[in-house]
Amino acid sequence: MQDPIDSVLAQGRDASEVTQFMTKVYGWMTVALAITGLVALYTASSETLLELVFASKITFWGLIIGTFLLVGWLTVAIKTMSPTTATAIFIVYSALNGLIFSSIFLIYTSSSIALTFFITAGTFGVMSVYGYFTKADLSKIGSIAIMALVGIILASIVNFFLESETLYWIISYAGVAIFTALIAYDTQKIKDIAIYGFDGEAAEKKMSIVGALTLYLDFINLFLFLLRLFGGRKD
Repeated sequence: MQDPIDSVLAQGRDASEVTQFMTKVYGWMTVALAITGLVALYTASSETLLELVFASKITFWGLIIGTFLLVGWLTVAIKTMSPTTATAIFIVYSALNGLIFSSIFLIYTSSSIALTFFITAGTFGVMSVYGYFTKADLSKIGSIAIMALVGIILASIVNFFLESETLYWIISYAGVAIFTALIAYDTQKIKDIAIYGFDGEAAEKKMSIVGALTLYLDFINLFLFLLRLFGGRKD
């Protein structure tokens, strides 16, 4: 199987454009993670913000629903919106996630959060590099991972009522495996999209945001599942 990058070169395209696009994707993903982390840290240190976010179930669930709506809007309407609008939605989404994820600083110790973050970053780096450079087609693995993701979502809903500790750990380990696989698959998918080009500069900018959102979600979810395994809870 020919490497897509080799195919691009064979057709006379500039492979450096693919690298430049992927750099933009990783750059926006890093910005989003930084925003989420800083907002979460600041919120956790502010009693006023904590009370605002968590004192009312309406506010908390409103934030969660709001983040789902923003992601849905971005992915569904990306073709019709401007690059500026797509970027703004992504930044707002990252900030809202920071408000929600501030709760982890109340539950887990700072040292275990830091350790889990570095484990996540290392795992993400290894799998993303693999997804970028491998010549193997990861589409089957991606399809299996997506189906398995639907399964653990349903299992999580069921366990919300059952409160089974055994099922909790099964979901946690499965979540780590699923998002580890998705990082490689999504990296390859984004790279393939870049290889075949875009219909104009605006389309390229918007797709860099979509790609960043995809990898951002993979990173965040892997982090949360690893935190369930390695997070040390406060007394």
